[in-house]
Amino acid sequence: MIEKNPNEARRLFLKNSAKMAGVGALIGSLPASASAYVAGAGEIKVALVGCGGRGTGAAAQAIQADPEVRLVAMADVFGDHLQSSFKGLSAKFGASGQMKVTEGSMFVGFDAYKKAIDLADVVILTTPPGFRPLHFEYAVQQGKHIFMEKPVATDVVGIKKVLAAGKLAKSKKLNIVVGLQRHYQKNYLRAHELIRQGKIGEIISGQVYWNSAGVWVRPREYQQTELEYQMRNWYYFNWICGDHILEQHIHNIDVANWFIGATPISAQGMGGRETRKGRDYGQIFDHHFVEFLYPNGQVISSQCRHQRGCLNRVEEVFQGAKGHLRIDSNNFASMNAIGGKSIYQHIDQDDIDPYQQEHNLLFEAIKSGVYKFDDVENGANSTMTAILGRMATYSGQLITWEQALATDLKLVPELNSFNDAAPVMPDAEGKYPIPIPGETRFI
Repeated sequence: MIEKNPNEARRLFLKNSAKMAGVGALIGSLPASASAYVAGAGEIKVALVGCGGRGTGAAAQAIQADPEVRLVAMADVFGDHLQSSFKGLSAKFGASGQMKVTEGSMFVGFDAYKKAIDLADVVILTTPPGFRPLHFEYAVQQGKHIFMEKPVATDVVGIKKVLAAGKLAKSKKLNIVVGLQRHYQKNYLRAHELIRQGKIGEIISGQVYWNSAGVWVRPREYQQTELEYQMRNWYYFNWICGDHILEQHIHNIDVANWFIGATPISAQGMGGRETRKGRDYGQIFDHHFVEFLYPNGQVISSQCRHQRGCLNRVEEVFQGAKGHLRIDSNNFASMNAIGGKSIYQHIDQDDIDPYQQEHNLLFEAIKSGVYKFDDVENGANSTMTAILGRMATYSGQLITWEQALATDLKLVPELNSFNDAAPVMPDAEGKYPIPIPGETRFI
C-alpha cells in the first residue's frame, strides 16, 4: 500500500462518492440557475442557518466583510437561540442598516433552513455538523454562494452527499468557503509556500495536537424530549457532532493533509474515556491518539484530549528531510534547517483575523462576479480523514481509507420534530452506548 500514488486514494474517494451518490442524476434533475446575486448589483442578501455562538460570530464577520452585505433571514430549530443571536447582532449592527431581519424572516423549526435560504444570495451554515449535508445540498440546489463551518458531515453517507452537491455547485460556479480558517491565515500560507519550494525537503513525519480542557456541557432540562436534549447537548453525541476528533481536531488534521499534499491510506490508534465518564458526556471519548499513514510512507501522529489539569497544546509540528516546522493558530511559525539555521520565523500580532479574512475574500469574489473559492473537496477530505481516525480509535483496528468508504456509514436519520425518536437512546440507568475498542466495528 505504501507504493500507491499519493493521489490515488483521493481519486478513488471522489470516483466512488460520485458514483454512489448519483451525481449525474442529481445534476440532471435540478435547476441550473446561478446565484440570485449578480456582480455589482448592490445589496448582498445573507441568510444565517444555525444561530448559536459560532453562527452569530460568522454572521458578524459576514456583515463586516462588505458594507453592502445585508442579513435578511435567520433560522434555527431553537427559538431561544434565534432570539439571542438576533438581539446580539442587532445591538452591534442595527445602526449600520445592515440588519434587515424582520419578524417575518425569522424561522424556527426543522424545515426553517429552507425558508431562510430561499430569501438570500449567500448562506451561512453553522448548525451542528450532523445537519450540514442536508442544508448544504439544499443551498446548492437553490443556487446560493455558501460559507459553511467544518466539519462538513459526521458520517460517510453525509460526506458523499456533500461531494455530490459540491460537483453541482462547481457546475453553477458557486463560491464555497469551508471554515478551515488556517487556509486563510498568513503564517500557514507562507509556511505552506516554503514547503512547496522544498525548504525543509519532503515531509517525513509530523505531530498534530488539540489537547485542551474541553468544552461546555448542557444539562438535561425538565420535560425535554430525548431528541431535544441531545440536540442541545450536541457535542457529546456522534450522530450530530462526530466526537471532538472530528469537530475540533479536524483543524490540525487538515493542516497535515494540506502540507503533505495527500490524504492518508490508513489509520490505527487508541482512545477512551478516562475522566469524562458521566451521563452528561453522552458517547464520545475524552482522548484519541491516531497514527495516520500517508501514501509516500509519512506517518502523522495525531493527539486530541479533553481532560482538565493536563498539558494544553494546540499546534502542528513537521519533520522534513532538510528541516522542521512548528506552527500554530496564534500567528506563530518557526521553520529551521537541520542544524538549527532559521529559514522562516513568523511572529506578527497584527495579522488579520483568519475568521474575518475568509469572509472578506468570499464576499469580495461574490461582489466581483468571480468564481474563486471551491473548498468542498478539501473540506470533505479533511472530514473523512478525521472520521477515519475515529473509526480506528473506536474499533482498535487498522482501518484503510477504502474500508472506511465502503461502510456506507449513516448516523443521521431524517428528523422532523423533537418528538421523533433520537438516533441513540440511553439505557434504564440513563447511560448511552459507548464505543469499546476490540468490540466496536466502525462508527
